[in-house]
Amino acid sequence: MNIHEYQGKEILKKYGVKVPEGRVAFTVEEAVKAAEELGTKVVVVKAQIHAGGRGKAGGVKVAKNMDEVRTYATDILGKVLVTHQTGPEGKEVKRLLIEQGCDIKKEYYIGVVVDRATDRVVLMGSEEGGMDIEEVAEKTPEKIFKEVVDPLVGLTPFQARRLAYSIKIPNELVNKAAKFMMSLYQAFVDKDCSIAEINPLVVTGDGEVMALDAKLNFDSNALYRHKDILELRDLDEEDEKEIEASKFDLSYIALDGNIGCMVNGAGLAMATMDIIKFYGGDPANFLDVGGGATEEKVTEAFKIILSDEKVKGIFINIFGGIMKCDIIASGVVAAAKQVKLDKPLVVRLEGTNVDLGKKILKESGLDIVAADSMADGAEKIVALVK
Repeated sequence: MNIHEYQGKEILKKYGVKVPEGRVAFTVEEAVKAAEELGTKVVVVKAQIHAGGRGKAGGVKVAKNMDEVRTYATDILGKVLVTHQTGPEGKEVKRLLIEQGCDIKKEYYIGVVVDRATDRVVLMGSEEGGMDIEEVAEKTPEKIFKEVVDPLVGLTPFQARRLAYSIKIPNELVNKAAKFMMSLYQAFVDKDCSIAEINPLVVTGDGEVMALDAKLNFDSNALYRHKDILELRDLDEEDEKEIEASKFDLSYIALDGNIGCMVNGAGLAMATMDIIKFYGGDPANFLDVGGGATEEKVTEAFKIILSDEKVKGIFINIFGGIMKCDIIASGVVAAAKQVKLDKPLVVRLEGTNVDLGKKILKESGLDIVAADSMADGAEKIVALVK
């Protein structure tokens, strides 16, 4: 789950992380009022969307007076920002962060992530802050330094100071920077984050070490432990179909293709999308109904797929282990009758209760194309859609 920058900063402040003073605004008038309350000569008007690259897309402006605040707020609110993380469709800006300006001497990058290679939390840093860290990693990887955290002892002050020296934090501010990193790491662990990224971390003219931006993502599987985080969810930033899927504990991600997929198991779902591409088709979604799906969940999954106007055909690929093929078949029949299915449907069933599942489909009276294998099913649905 993602949250907005201003929400992330509010969380970090509770852990002692230094951030600029700011206010959220949903209208131009609120933006002007917030700037007046902050009372600094310079304020920053920042678009709040769940995506990076806002500055390059024109979503971050420095205002030196109230007229500029009003102008920038008017320009940015309601604008569709297209960044490298939004995709070509972009995201509409519905809220702003009005924030105090600060005297920036140098920008750095700090991030806490889960490293799959080591199965550990890793603290990363670079002196090349304010840039796309992916670009730095590709072109100058020697400028990225890492500290692997032992889960038994956590991030140590020694590691934090070593990273601060490595990224060339001024000597007199190393201890402040180390304290900053320790606090960021603690927030990461306490809140079950999947990433905590500060880009840029800045050193100011008055000797502060501050988070000028903050990106926090959270492990959705741990949200039951964090009701306060769940309340920060902004449904306007999420796909409607993904929101609906989450209500039924379905793993759904919308894609750009026209072949809807319903599969049980994340690995099989990935393989299904790959084989559709192999035969010249384009998947419209990733949808994993899970191992313990009920008829109701399958029915809702089917409806969610069909709610996508781009979908021209559906491929259901089920390997029944814990998931029984007859449950899938019953759900498919129920959903198809409810929505009056008028699109090609290819079904491949294998595993527990497969014969019963095939019988249910055959006797349903629906126009369903049976597939003998995953490859056979992918080839058939691609041909039918084309």
